[in-house]
Formats: sequence, C-alpha cells, structure tokens
Amino acid sequence: MLANHIHDALAQVRTLQAFVLERNQFKGYSGKARVISGLLALAGAAILNLPAVPATPAAHLTGWLIVLALGVLINYGALLYWFLFAPDVRRNPLMLKPALDAVPPLAIGGVLSLALVLHGEYDLLFGTWLTLYGLAQVAYRRSLPGGIYRLGFLYLGCGTYFLLTPGIAFTEPWPMAFAFCAGEFASGLVLIDDQRRSTPGDLAP
Repeated sequence: MLANHIHDALAQVRTLQAFVLERNQFKGYSGKARVISGLLALAGAAILNLPAVPATPAAHLTGWLIVLALGVLINYGALLYWFLFAPDVRRNPLMLKPALDAVPPLAIGGVLSLALVLHGEYDLLFGTWLTLYGLAQVAYRRSLPGGIYRLGFLYLGCGTYFLLTPGIAFTEPWPMAFAFCAGEFASGLVLIDDQRRSTPGDLAP
C-alpha cells in the first residue's frame, strides 16, 4: 500500500516538473523565420556564385553581411511581433530575457570575425560563425525545445570541421550555405512542431 502511495507521489512530481518546464520554455521565436533564414543563406550563396560578383573576400563578406542583416530583421521582427501582438501574452519585458541568452556567444563571434578580417584570415570565418552560433543554440538548453540544444552540437561539429579542414575558401559560399540552411531548416521544424503543441496564446508568427 505504501509503495502505491510513493509511486503516485512520484508520478505527480514528474507531471508537475514537466508542466513547469513547459511553462518556462520560451515561445517567442518563429520556426518559419528560422526556415526562411536558412533559405536566405542558399539564395545568398547563389548570388555570390554569379559571374558578375567578384571572387574577392571583400565582395563575399559584404554579401554575407547582407544575409545576416536580413536574417536578423526577419527573426527579431517575428519576435517583436509575437511580443506586441500575440494574444494572451503578458507584455512584460522580462519575458524576452531568454532572447538575451544568445548575446554573449554572438557578440564574441562578432569580435572574432572583426579580428580575423583585420588579419586577413577570411578562410576561418565560416568555422568561427558556425561554432559561435552553435554555442548560442546550446545556451537555450532550458528555454527552448531539446531539439534546438541538440542541433547546437551540429553547428559546433560543422564549425569545428570548417576550422580544422584546409582548403575551404571563404570565396566558395556553398559549404557555409548548405550547413547553415540544414541547421536552420531543422531548427525551424523543431520550433514549428513545438508551437503546434502549444496553446494558441503562446504561438509565434
């Protein structure tokens, strides 16, 4: 009899724990925006591969910065839309705190990118970007679905491979585009699946 009570109590604790974890998950990121960002990388690579685009590090860096700017605009625009207009969302700025978890690795990524450009080490940029972006995904371990955390290691693996493998030129955009698109497409599907199982008030655009 006592064993049954203990079993029921443990089941209730696990249920309560799952509920708390679910409620603590951040719902502001849009899966569709992540998918679009991945497709943007492919489009950017296709444009950079055109004969009219000079095969110079400066030209390709400009192209990737444009892709970055568009990706930031789409993703954080969707986040802002969710915060301002999604029904049943408390307009408390503290709700956006999980979005700050990715700032440190992304900021360091910007600093390292600037240092590499200043030293002319363009071929190390792809690996640096993917590695630091992977760390940003790992930082979401407790606030986003577990699939995002695991995909962070995919980015880390790709970035490490790019850093340690000679011959991956910065002026060859396809390796970066394929790696980033695959990661963003998978991340988007994870978020979309999570949003479908969420209450309507938690849905991101």
